[in-house]
Amino acid sequence: MPVSAFLHEATERGYVFQCTDPEGLDQAFRDGVVGGYIGFDCTADSLHVGSLVQIMLLRLLQRHGHRPVALMGGGTSKIGDPSLRDEARQLLSDEKIAANMDGIRRVFSPFLRFGAGGSDAPGDAIMPNNADWLDQLGYIGLLRDVGVHFSVNRMLSFDSVRLRLEREQSLSFLEFNYMILQSYDFRELYRRHGVRLQMGGSDQWGNIVSGVDLVRRTDAGTVFGLTTPLITTASGAKMGKTAQGAVWLTADRLSAYDYWQFWRNTDDADVGRFMKLFTDLPMAEIARLEALGGAEINEAKKILANEATTLAHGAEASREAAETARSTFEAGGVSDSLPSITVALAEGVALYRLLVEGGLATSNGEARRLIRGGGARVNDVAVTDEARMINPGDLREGVVKLSAGRKQHRLVRPE
Repeated sequence: MPVSAFLHEATERGYVFQCTDPEGLDQAFRDGVVGGYIGFDCTADSLHVGSLVQIMLLRLLQRHGHRPVALMGGGTSKIGDPSLRDEARQLLSDEKIAANMDGIRRVFSPFLRFGAGGSDAPGDAIMPNNADWLDQLGYIGLLRDVGVHFSVNRMLSFDSVRLRLEREQSLSFLEFNYMILQSYDFRELYRRHGVRLQMGGSDQWGNIVSGVDLVRRTDAGTVFGLTTPLITTASGAKMGKTAQGAVWLTADRLSAYDYWQFWRNTDDADVGRFMKLFTDLPMAEIARLEALGGAEINEAKKILANEATTLAHGAEASREAAETARSTFEAGGVSDSLPSITVALAEGVALYRLLVEGGLATSNGEARRLIRGGGARVNDVAVTDEARMINPGDLREGVVKLSAGRKQHRLVRPE
């Protein structure tokens, strides 16, 4: 087990999968402040729970007095990371990348402490944009300065490239260069900010190792790479994927109530592990909660939901979500805090359409199947008629309550 406080806790909580030099990195953390970065490409205007392990790792780094660096991929987003993807990402315009970056920046403020008024204390988080240096690169200069240090033979051996080739799926020259640019990022952050650690998901191992090698070859620098494991649920599903889509980290993409519900619905077998990864709860308290069984496990799930939602949306939003859930499930009421949609009901609207519009189903076909199977409810009454229309006669205290199963609810408000 590592001796340094950060690496010890990161290992204990389950964040560490691979490391280029565990002993050397452990010593570096013991010797002083270490800057560690994770890159986030701007492919959407928010991040989802699939990125939360990396965000929480940066948060843990800061909690132990080190410097977290959230690198915005304003430059690399123009190419797209091919790592373990079956096809190329859609190329984005500069305007779309800038808009996505603005949205992603909002994700980090609840989790990290950034310097106030431009201060640059050793433990303050920073958020550079790799377009600041990648956009200035000259092609011939890049080939001579950086390309000479990369072996095509080795690049072809990495999983992110090899799998695409084995499946005879196209890998463009544009994508093939992504590894070089990510390595260049590490060198720039090492030179500009003294960053000595690059972290990322397990699919980034090849890119991270290449960056470590580049800094060693060109700058004789001692730097490190660390990856986190792929997080799956007890059922084997990829973390953060639901029938309704991605679990986003910003309220304009997913309400605090739905975010709270996502964590409340955690499988019993995942509660302790998710508390370690996605909350700041002390390990001793997590061990106590892990030991709960029977009906008490539901209380542990509520604590997980409260803690995770507080981090992303604030304590007030978390309390409101918990109270909404209590009044909806335990008291059988209808809370105004439930997510809602506003619809013109005067002439009636098909129930299946409202289920889709409200995010309770992803398609008309899925909504119809939900109704046929008895999983749809209107004002807490099961409905099996696919042709069921919702009209003003369904209003109860000015709203219609729609449910998918017993855990997902929406309010329909008339225009």
